[in-house]
Amino acid sequence: MPKETQNRPRRGPMRMGFEKPKDFKGTLKRLLSYLKVYKVSIFFVILFSIASAIFSIVGPKIMGKATTEIFNGLIGKIIGTTAGIDFAKISGILLTLLALYILSMLFAYIQSFIMAGINQRLAFSLREKLSYKMHQLPLAYYEKKTTGEILSRITNDVDTLSQSLDQSLTQVISSITMMIGVIVMMLSISPLMTLVAFLIIPLALFLMALVMSGSQKYFKRQQEYLGHINGQVEEIYTGHEIVTLFNQQEEALETFQKTNEVLYKSAWKSQFFAGMMHPIMMFIGNIGYVAISILGGWLVIQKQIEVGDILSFTQYIRSFTNPLTQIAQVTNLIQSMLASAERVFEFLDEEEESKDKETNIDMEKIKGDIAFNHVKFGYTKDKIVIHDFNTQIPTGGKIAIVGPTGAGKTTMVKLLMRFYDVNDGSITIDGHDIRDMKRDDLRNLFGMVLQDTWLFSDTIRENIRYGKQDATKEEIEDAAIASHVDHFIRTLPDGYDMVLNEESDNVSNGQKQLLTIARVILKNPKILILDEATSSVDTRMEQLIQTAMDQLMEGRTSFIIAHRLSTIKNANLILVMKDGDIVEQGTHEELLKKNGFYAELYNSQFEEVA
Repeated sequence: MPKETQNRPRRGPMRMGFEKPKDFKGTLKRLLSYLKVYKVSIFFVILFSIASAIFSIVGPKIMGKATTEIFNGLIGKIIGTTAGIDFAKISGILLTLLALYILSMLFAYIQSFIMAGINQRLAFSLREKLSYKMHQLPLAYYEKKTTGEILSRITNDVDTLSQSLDQSLTQVISSITMMIGVIVMMLSISPLMTLVAFLIIPLALFLMALVMSGSQKYFKRQQEYLGHINGQVEEIYTGHEIVTLFNQQEEALETFQKTNEVLYKSAWKSQFFAGMMHPIMMFIGNIGYVAISILGGWLVIQKQIEVGDILSFTQYIRSFTNPLTQIAQVTNLIQSMLASAERVFEFLDEEEESKDKETNIDMEKIKGDIAFNHVKFGYTKDKIVIHDFNTQIPTGGKIAIVGPTGAGKTTMVKLLMRFYDVNDGSITIDGHDIRDMKRDDLRNLFGMVLQDTWLFSDTIRENIRYGKQDATKEEIEDAAIASHVDHFIRTLPDGYDMVLNEESDNVSNGQKQLLTIARVILKNPKILILDEATSSVDTRMEQLIQTAMDQLMEGRTSFIIAHRLSTIKNANLILVMKDGDIVEQGTHEELLKKNGFYAELYNSQFEEVA
């Protein structure tokens, strides 16, 4: 679906930072079930990752052989026992080493290629499931969740899951393989040197844990205030005119500076601690190299190892500490991955709308005779907003619903279209309970013109065609003529082919409203709902829209929700709502004669205008 260009709900600040899953084992188990379909590919990822690590592990020992040959050749020439360095043998060793590294690189490339395919297919599958799920959820879900939070599940969480899976799976496999392989190679050179090297590792792990524990709170605070900064920037940017109008620039700047100061301090400390990791590991590593070099020199003198083995061993120490660091990083990566997976699975597990009943109702024969029979409804069981709603609306009737804010006017429309189901009572169309109709069939009966002009980033022609996907060019233009917007469209640079977007400043709100009316005219619904359709336009445009709507309502059952009571004087029936009940009903003249709540509302508006 193309994206909306008008009246988009604001996104909240993007979730950032480290987050732990609530149910680690359960989420991991479910994620693995999603990965079962890729088990053959994952097997080859593991196989090639292990092969790449093994070929890389063997390299330092072969390099040590080359070093030994050079050393023996030099010593032999000095003491006169050999002719010098055997370059042919060394060349053979180096070519073997080169071949091993090429194979290691090739296997690493293959496993990366396969893993990228797994990640993208998983992300594709999850996005499809999430997209499908979005259309199965009841309206109540979207009313209690922010747009940014829902979008975050489909974008940020799926991306985090995919990227973290790519890094964590391959790193864990290669790191474990590397550690095991390095230990074997170190033991094959010298068990004593291996023991000395391992005595240093606990110190490195202790210092690493100490630094990480110190930095964690600052990283958490950094991400928290980064979210605050994002929220403040969004609020100030979207409300820039209001800030300027009330001369609050200095206060906004001061608030931002305070938050920015906290962010600066926490970010500085977190980065400082993170920066300490490398020097500490270098220091520990250098101590290890010195110890190994001294011990290795002594073992060479004792003829227990060769000179090249010292070089190989120091390479293996470096190769051993790197996987340790990677595994420490992967631990957080896995936590973040599972937290994102958990949020995705929570969305997929949300309760869906109740299934449609199988029905034989011929929707083509529906005329639009609507009845509300003792309707009772509450968004929650302990908060009933409509208590006992009763009314009969004949086919072709023009019904206005009025009342103060919170009276339940829009709720009635939501119930009529089955965005919610009633708690008690029933709503019928031509005698058929709407709960016995398929939702798609029911909603095809309706056309809506709202206060918000929901248009999309597409051409004007496609925006009108949205009401009827198989409409011809002539039908679209006839609908535009009927809504009194055809002339305006033809004055635009590209006419019906002009693309509407956020920069379409030459299209006013009123003209966009006429386009939405054209969309409904094209759909040709049997029942019409007009919800404050003229509340945000000037008097001249209101008259033009009213004329278009009068033509649209002709012969159709129409519901008009209005605050401007002057616009519904000619309604066949006016329902006056207060606190979820109809307190009065009748024509405009009848209600004024009663001198009740409607008369009070009408006279108050008249006094405001006067």
